[in-house]
Amino acid sequence: MSTQNLIIYKFTALYSILEELSLDLNFKLKFAESEKSLNENVKNLNNYLILSNIKYPDIANQFVLKKIPIKILKLIEQINIEFLKIQFNSQSEVKIKDYTIDLNSRKILLKKTKLKLTEKEINTIIYLSKSNKPVSIDELQENVWGYQSDIETHTVETHIYRLRKKVLKTFGDNEFIISEKNGYQIK
Repeated sequence: MSTQNLIIYKFTALYSILEELSLDLNFKLKFAESEKSLNENVKNLNNYLILSNIKYPDIANQFVLKKIPIKILKLIEQINIEFLKIQFNSQSEVKIKDYTIDLNSRKILLKKTKLKLTEKEINTIIYLSKSNKPVSIDELQENVWGYQSDIETHTVETHIYRLRKKVLKTFGDNEFIISEKNGYQIK
């Protein structure tokens, strides 16, 4: 896991207090006094939390400390909880081609366009995306639906047909799931 970075934004007094405790903290501490220095700090970081005492509308991963005074151990606990939330949210996103799948909200996104998916559709897309070769209908039946491969059903074909239709209608992408002679594939 990458290093957690806490950036204190325009809150000098809190930075001074936490800096004294920095050896006992499980995150790196940084300070930003301006928007420019904040942007410089986050530019090369993957795992960061910005702590301030005012809500800034255009800042992501922000934790606003509203109630002061606060016990230092309570503050550190809240900071660690915020880092856990960020980690959870980052693990809930899967990138496939130019798309992002949000596993929590069950949506697939392309730029600002969103499409709601069923759990089976998400599982199908993720399964197909992990394969380097076309995936057979029998394999999908067995591994995504949990059906025996000798059962005669058109469930997979029907689901993929509907999924492709939804993706085409929403994103105009006719090449998202490709039909090959020996199965389906996402390239």
